[in-house]
Amino acid sequence: MKIKKDFYKVSALELAPKLLGLNLVHNTKEGITKGKIVEVEAYMGTKDKAAHAYSGIPTKRTKPMFGEAGHSYVYLIYGMYYCMNVVANKVGKAEAVLIRALEPIEGIELMNNRREGKVLKQLCSGPGKLCIAMGINKANNEMDLSGNQLYIEDPKEKEEFVVEKSKRINIDYAQEAKDYLWRYTIKDSKFLS
Repeated sequence: MKIKKDFYKVSALELAPKLLGLNLVHNTKEGITKGKIVEVEAYMGTKDKAAHAYSGIPTKRTKPMFGEAGHSYVYLIYGMYYCMNVVANKVGKAEAVLIRALEPIEGIELMNNRREGKVLKQLCSGPGKLCIAMGINKANNEMDLSGNQLYIEDPKEKEEFVVEKSKRINIDYAQEAKDYLWRYTIKDSKFLS
């Protein structure tokens, strides 16, 4: 069952661990790809020097972060890789959760083609990798995640797991924010970044 809008209307710190174990689904012309969310990072707007929206002023790039919860924020890094975030909280708060890694579940052959034959545990083991494997790009920016193309759903069977917290990755520029334990992972997952 697709996740309802109200689920996302909490702070990114509350939303991030709740996304673990849910499935990210992308329905494309080539087929459906699906992966279990195993690693995420919370970004807390003006309270977080690592957040794109730290200045509190929306830009063309960051506008989706200031928008409605339950929408996507997809952006380009290093001029070549897309990253996908889930917008949290309420309009104007500019909080989001970066999806860092997935465990591939469905459409693995399609993911494999997009990632040029990588081994299963490396298909979606990083934010750029998972966007390539899932076919997520700029066209998916600002999408309603309760729609029919790009969405998050409950798994058919809930499984028990332990959530681990750690420092976020590749944000050494963010002064004290680089030490916040705002990265959440499913303990012992083989699919982490």
